[in-house]
Amino acid sequence: MHALQYAITLPADYDMGIIRHRVKSKGHLLDSFEGLGLKAYGIRERGTDGSPVNQYAPFYLWADPQAMNRFLMGEGFRGVIRDFGRPVVQHWQGLFYEQGPSAGAPPGAFSRRALSLPEGTDPATAVEAALAEQRELSRTDGVHSTALAVDARHWELLHFTLWEDAAPETAGERYQVLHLSAPGAGRLPTGRQW
Repeated sequence: MHALQYAITLPADYDMGIIRHRVKSKGHLLDSFEGLGLKAYGIRERGTDGSPVNQYAPFYLWADPQAMNRFLMGEGFRGVIRDFGRPVVQHWQGLFYEQGPSAGAPPGAFSRRALSLPEGTDPATAVEAALAEQRELSRTDGVHSTALAVDARHWELLHFTLWEDAAPETAGERYQVLHLSAPGAGRLPTGRQW
């Protein structure tokens, strides 16, 4: 499993209705994209849920790395580049994925929390502690699904959780989910991934 996210920060006075319309008219195009586990079409709006910015920031979990590459080199991502410029694409190796009690409901939000591992921290110990946290979270009412991933280049752990309703304030950065494409959610490996 691979996790991927890019964020397009928009002007403070940007009409987020434009992004809502974009997702409403184009979001379904990835509903059957072979190799995609899920894509949460996320936005943050300045002044809402503690966000300092307007931002379009979809988050992906890929069941197949070739499909991820096909997406990044394909027409869909070319459209993002054409309309907004080429964003930085963050990428993490999957460590854990589990569906929660609300997996059958459409998610209304997702949360994202990045944790840098300081120099001298044993990565294996830090990952085990984070795995225990994600396992516990996956049993929480309102959780649709949750994942843990690592960027080993920067030694950063990423906690990602889809919520049926609003994400709690303590969950990290909070995003509204406008649409969920999940053609291969059933193909995402569950539990610990090594």
